[in-house]
Amino acid sequence: MVAAYALALQGISVRVLESTATCLEDMRASTLHPPTLEMLEQLGLRETLEEQGLRAPLYQYSNRNTGRSFSLDMSEIGDVTPYPYRLQCEQWKLTRLIAAKLAEMPNAEVLFSHQVANCVQGANGVQVSVETPFDIKLFHADYLIGADGGNSTVRKWLGIGFDGFTYDETFLTLSTAYPIEEHLPWIKEVNYVSGDPFWCVLLKVPGLWRVLVPQKSGASVAEVTSDAAKDAVFAELLGVNTPVQTEHRTCYRVHQRVATSFRQGRIMLAGDSAHLNNPLGGFGMNSGIHDAMNLVEKLSRVILEGADAESQLSLYDRQRRTVTRDFVQAQTIANKAAVEDKVDARETHLAHLEADADARHEYIVQQAMIRSLEKAAAIV
Repeated sequence: MVAAYALALQGISVRVLESTATCLEDMRASTLHPPTLEMLEQLGLRETLEEQGLRAPLYQYSNRNTGRSFSLDMSEIGDVTPYPYRLQCEQWKLTRLIAAKLAEMPNAEVLFSHQVANCVQGANGVQVSVETPFDIKLFHADYLIGADGGNSTVRKWLGIGFDGFTYDETFLTLSTAYPIEEHLPWIKEVNYVSGDPFWCVLLKVPGLWRVLVPQKSGASVAEVTSDAAKDAVFAELLGVNTPVQTEHRTCYRVHQRVATSFRQGRIMLAGDSAHLNNPLGGFGMNSGIHDAMNLVEKLSRVILEGADAESQLSLYDRQRRTVTRDFVQAQTIANKAAVEDKVDARETHLAHLEADADARHEYIVQQAMIRSLEKAAAIV
């Protein structure tokens, strides 16, 4: 959606093919980092999302076993970004906002219930076969962006590898309007919490708390999302024996994978179709938007300025694949390890950050994904 809207704003004709019947209101990503907010400001979307979201300048690492907590204040990086905070705003709010805007543009089209089945490219463009509830359609385009998720049909048709690994455990995400803060008065809007018998992530979005906890491997989806499992999580976390009502329950496997190429000819991969990572740090949706804006820059040069497509699209591949591999993958793996079994090392590191303003500033800049964009821009 971001890629389509950014292209359409420049007068380029776009068509979005979406397999679902609407923009799903689900429990996908909810964190927008400072450089992503800068991009959304360029597109005229930030203010609307701010109205629907929640600013979270503080995020916290806590240990329930020791009772120690370390808070980091993103206002400290106001010297490098006009938006020194995380905006907690669910992904579906962004996609629905853009879908409505694209519907009003004469050079844009969003087709729901259109599942890409096949794509074939030639010297002059790409032909896409699409299955709808009633028929098969053929579309032709100059370029195709495969942003169709971790199980990407486009990536599979291109025969591009998806290197990496899958974590053994299952992840359970719960959302609830229950006032968790009344039981855990130490929490902030964003919390990474260590402790026995499980680590967890607690995130605040408007009107809801989101809780992510690992679950043992081998358990069925029904077991993981059952009332018994849900009640056990809240009983341990909050010390309450009464059932806590949830708005959503989602169980999913988590992967750390990067496509061996983000581009083949006139077809590019972006977002989850190009890379997957665990959710600790909130890098998934953000890195996908960063892919989109980087690619839009290259495609605009080719379409509007006559720049060489081969060099521009190859540059997209080098920049985004390198940063995804060297920063996003490495950092999300480290973030997960930090809440699991390296508590002593983490608390030593956080105590160092607490005492060293320069080191703390650099750490927050890194976690805000500002350095990853700088590194991408330096790749030629």
